[in-house]
Formats: sequence, C-alpha cells, structure tokens
Amino acid sequence: MKLLLIDDHPLFRSGLTYLLRTLDSNLEVAEAGNCAQALTLAGGAYDLVLLDLKMPGVNGLDALSAVRGAFPSSPAVVLSAEDDPRIVSEAIEGGAMGYIPKSSTPEVMIQALKLILAHGIYVPPSVRNAARGPIESLTERQRDVLRRMVQGKQNKVIAAELGISEGTVKLHVSAVMRALDARNRTQVVATAAKMGLRLA
Repeated sequence: MKLLLIDDHPLFRSGLTYLLRTLDSNLEVAEAGNCAQALTLAGGAYDLVLLDLKMPGVNGLDALSAVRGAFPSSPAVVLSAEDDPRIVSEAIEGGAMGYIPKSSTPEVMIQALKLILAHGIYVPPSVRNAARGPIESLTERQRDVLRRMVQGKQNKVIAAELGISEGTVKLHVSAVMRALDARNRTQVVATAAKMGLRLA
C-alpha cells in the first residue's frame, strides 16, 4: 500500500506514519510539508492521500481541490483539527472521501481509513448523527439507487445493475433528492456522506 501524507508538522507525520503501519506492515509513505511539495509528486499512484487543511501557502478547500486535481484516482482524506459540520460538508462536497478530526483516537482513525479503503465515506459521528433522519426515511430500493448515485453512476447504468427501467430509476432519484432536500447529485453525495453511507 502507498500513501501520501500532506501535513506541515513533521512530528505529526512521523507519529501518523507509525500508526498507519498497523494497516499494512509493508506500507510506503510519501510525505509533503505543504500543498506545493505534494504537487511535485503528481503522477504517482497512491491508495490514499491524507491532507491537512491548515498549512502554509495553499490551504483549506483550495488545497483539497489542487490535490484532487493532481491525484484524481486516489481517495483524498482530510485530517484536521477543525470539526465544524459546515467545513466537513464543504470538504465532502469538494471530493474528499473522508474527514477525520485530529482529536480522533488511533482506533477511530484506523477504522475510518479501513472504511474508506473499502469504498466507504467517513465523517465524524457528530455530523453523521445529524443527518440520519432523511436517509432512514428511504425505502430499500431507494437506498440501492442512492448508493449508486454516490458512486457516480448514471441512470442507465443504475437501471442495468438493478434490473429496472431507466424511467423507474428517475422516479427513485427524484424521491431521494426530495427526501434529502438536495438540488443536485453533489448535494446528495454530501448528505449521504454525513451518515457514513457504505458504498460497497
């Protein structure tokens, strides 16, 4: 497994690298102290990119956007001291597959990364719990459609996978968007992420 760790604190990077080796004893970790250094590694293949939002130079959602552009096939995970639900939502909407507060215990961090590696989306429980209501109101078929929407699949593909008509998929998509009070698929993904929807 190969990871890219982007954080401006060397001590934190060292400690996290030590912790991450419990995921894979043969883990390879590339490190960058800021976004600019990370972008020089563009083109490399990483199983995960871990990113702090507060760093010198390019930071915040701009850093997330730059990293997503440089490593489009690598899941990006935000590691941050901030746990404001608004910032968490913005990060997920910006393409992050997970948001892990730095205050998390080692056990929580490892479990969160395992979820992301299994194609899930992780957000802190405090944010997730606030969004459970609308998701729980969906039927099982609507949840099947929702999972595939989060995976970025188009209606035609969803119809083929579920063995239903494209027209029926459209009805389910409309119902999902109404239940989640979402105007587009990006908002659907953000709300689904808040409740920790598994994609697998």
